[in-house]
Amino acid sequence: MSTLWFRKPSEIGHEGEEDLWSVSKTHKRRWRMAFTAISFTRLLFSLSKKVLDKDGSLLRSLSYVAINVQRINEDSPGDNKPVSLLTVDTKKLRDTVRDKNFESLSEFGGVKELALILETDVKNDGWYDGGSIILAVFLVVAVSALSDFKQSKQFQKLSTKSSDIRVEVVRGGRRQPISIFDIVVGDIVCLKIGDQVPSDGLFLEGHSLKVDESSMTGESDHIEINQGNPFMLSGTKVTDGYGFMLVTSVGMNTAWGEMMSSINRDLNEETPLQARLNKLTSYIGKIGLLVAALVLVVMLIRYFTGNTRDDKGNKEFIGSKTKFNDVMNVVVSIVSAAVTIIVVAIPEGLPLAVTLTLAYSMKCMMADNAMVRKLSSCETMGSATVICTDKTGTLTLNEMKVTEFWLGKEAVKDDTSLGLASNILKLLQEAVSLNTTGTVYKPHSTSVPEISGSPTEKAILSWAVFNLDTSIEAVKQNYNIIQVEAFNSEKKRSGVLVKRNNEKTIHTHWKGAAEMTLAMCSTYYDKEGVLKVMDEEERWQLETIIKNMAQKSLRCIAFAYKEIEEESRQVLEKLEENGLTLLGLLGLKDPCRPGVSAAVESCKAAGVNIKMITGDNVHTARAIALECKILNPHEDLDDEAVVEGVQFRNYSPEERMEKVDKILVMARSSPFDKLLMVQCLKHKGHVVAVTGDGTNDAPALKEADIGLSMGIQGTEVAKESSDIVILDDNFTTVVTVLRWGRCVYTNIQKFLQFQLTVNVAALVINFVAAVFSGKVPLTAVQLLWVNLIMDTLGALALATEKPTNDLMAKPPVGRSEPLITRIMWRNLIAQAVYQVTILLVLQFKGKFIFGVKESINSTLIFNTFVLCQVFNEFNARKLEKKNIFKGILTNKLFMAIVGITIVLQLVMVEFLKRFANTERLDWGQWGVCIGLAALSWPISWLVKCIPVSGKQLGHQRASVS
Repeated sequence: MSTLWFRKPSEIGHEGEEDLWSVSKTHKRRWRMAFTAISFTRLLFSLSKKVLDKDGSLLRSLSYVAINVQRINEDSPGDNKPVSLLTVDTKKLRDTVRDKNFESLSEFGGVKELALILETDVKNDGWYDGGSIILAVFLVVAVSALSDFKQSKQFQKLSTKSSDIRVEVVRGGRRQPISIFDIVVGDIVCLKIGDQVPSDGLFLEGHSLKVDESSMTGESDHIEINQGNPFMLSGTKVTDGYGFMLVTSVGMNTAWGEMMSSINRDLNEETPLQARLNKLTSYIGKIGLLVAALVLVVMLIRYFTGNTRDDKGNKEFIGSKTKFNDVMNVVVSIVSAAVTIIVVAIPEGLPLAVTLTLAYSMKCMMADNAMVRKLSSCETMGSATVICTDKTGTLTLNEMKVTEFWLGKEAVKDDTSLGLASNILKLLQEAVSLNTTGTVYKPHSTSVPEISGSPTEKAILSWAVFNLDTSIEAVKQNYNIIQVEAFNSEKKRSGVLVKRNNEKTIHTHWKGAAEMTLAMCSTYYDKEGVLKVMDEEERWQLETIIKNMAQKSLRCIAFAYKEIEEESRQVLEKLEENGLTLLGLLGLKDPCRPGVSAAVESCKAAGVNIKMITGDNVHTARAIALECKILNPHEDLDDEAVVEGVQFRNYSPEERMEKVDKILVMARSSPFDKLLMVQCLKHKGHVVAVTGDGTNDAPALKEADIGLSMGIQGTEVAKESSDIVILDDNFTTVVTVLRWGRCVYTNIQKFLQFQLTVNVAALVINFVAAVFSGKVPLTAVQLLWVNLIMDTLGALALATEKPTNDLMAKPPVGRSEPLITRIMWRNLIAQAVYQVTILLVLQFKGKFIFGVKESINSTLIFNTFVLCQVFNEFNARKLEKKNIFKGILTNKLFMAIVGITIVLQLVMVEFLKRFANTERLDWGQWGVCIGLAALSWPISWLVKCIPVSGKQLGHQRASVS
């Protein structure tokens, strides 16, 4: 090599240049070592001189010197010397790789030994773990935030669009259409039939203006607005006439605005499931932190006491001789293991699972005529213990039908009279409408007015129905209407004054509540058409007929009239109210909806109490409750089961709390009574669902755990205050929502059992392995893979289970029942113990049993762990029943998700080795993993044979209540 310096430059080729570079670098390295040795020697000499110059005795030293000599393989050639970073031959290292020379590589001691020579840390830098955790957090936060943002924007856009009503105002002496949001105090608003009053104001002028204030007061009566009653409230609706209103209040200063401000307040109440999940998460978090802290302390003590060894069997910590970087690397790895245990302990996939379950059920419920406005209400309905329901339109059809017809004291039942009753019903349905001038208008062909139509319709009905010898066309041609008296909510009647053409006789006709109309009569017609005087005995008999009809939930209406000669001019100013002749009695009934009684019985069997809250009288309310099976005729006819609203609100707070559970029917109730009942029931620990349709029901809907508004009859305020909208106003749909709610709750329990089995098994495995071996078999990446993939797909698979009839055979869970039942603990512990057992055996004996290296054994552990969850997903389908495969072929999505999960795991093991720290497995090793995982099925079957104590307590509690 020395001859290289005497060659000519042209003779030095590429190889010579490299040799020259290598020799030069070697010389420099040697000079550095010599300089370092000289400097170190001079430093020692200087320090020793300082010590000798001091007065005093020298410190006694040991009589020997310890020298750390590296072991040399005696079997190797004698000229082999330990190789270090400074003495490694770079050319030989280069040629080894370039020529793929295994012999040269073995001289270095192999890849791992060469890495040690080059002072290279072969362990990963941890970005996969950190990056995966960051990705998981980002996904959960981003998806939730994006979903909430889009839903909020969509709802806000829809709400703004639906609220932007165009109204007509008078400004500058001319009419102009403006938005309801542009109305200001002092504007004059033009109102006509069908308009919604946009603000509070005062009546200026108009004609026959009547409004429906039911949305504000709950009363269905139409109020006449005139100079004597000029007050108009926002949110009410014009039902007749027209007029002009002076605006006095707008926005939140109106009566509507005050109500909206009260119902729009955020109660910040947790749903029963949210409370349970928060409690569970808190417990799990505390356990995870405790175990992680314990692992951290144990592993740090083991390391710093020298009880841990590296891959070569050497102690990792040798006091001050251990490099600071090595210490920090070990400490970081220990902390990482502790953090991994925390990641394992906390079921971060649970919120996503709940969201997926609720979203899927919401979509399915839409097809069942239930529109969910608040996701959490799906699961809350499954915990409901009491349903407070309206009567009209919910339990009944809201279609008044003639069921009884009385002429005098006799009911019409023969064939001729049946035809007569049919004619009456036809005349009711073909009723005409009138304008303010008295001209009769032809009805719309598609219009079928009810008995509760406008006041003018009611007035003409009373005259048309009992002139059975006259058709509607004859009425139009032969009669003129002189005067109309609108329906009076206090007197509960309406009247009309009519005159036949070319005659001097004027007819006064009244129609209204039977008991009040009967009080105005002194004579009556019998079945034969004979006019008879009404004495006290006959009046009592007619009153008894009316009372009996009311007890059968019939709305009894009486018709009466009086003939007056035209010469009596005073009759043109006021309708006669005394000395009338009773024409007959009509029994109208709003029949129960088909299937309501069966739905009520289904709720009772499920342990859910049904309470009917209505504004009808006690007799009608009791009759409907009996027909709907809310009341039991043999048990619930006492005074405590049926009360009136005034009676309930006059109870002392103690009496209300004592009697509220026994009350099944509340008649003559106000919206305040409904709200008071809801508050009492919630205070007693019930989960309360409430139905409502009016604006006045909004406080109760907001107060209830689940507010159910009616999609057809419900006002916008009621819908805004509710959690679920019943699109068909049918009580059977309410029961369907109850079934779906229980299905959602059960599906969440299924996933929770599945999720916690994963967490408990992984927590125990990592804890035991970390304490006894100082290493965790399941890395953070692998655990996040399980949480993100297995749990997400598992949640979707278990969320697709449809409601079954078995759900309605169980008692409600209420507020106090634990989320994890004893049955779930039995299943969970059994599967977790099995998984922990086989995985720990693989962890400590797997290499010996299967004769594989460490990386293969770690892959076997990971693969077996994941496949155990796949098989356990089938077990989670049925919490109590042994046949876990029942109905599985009908749930195609479940099977598809299981298939996708297996494919993803195959890709993870076979193709993502660097990402997942795995090695490829052969067919035999895959068979072992599958076989071990499949044993969870027979274990599940055997475990479910074990009885669970306290299983029937819920059923007994439901039956007692």
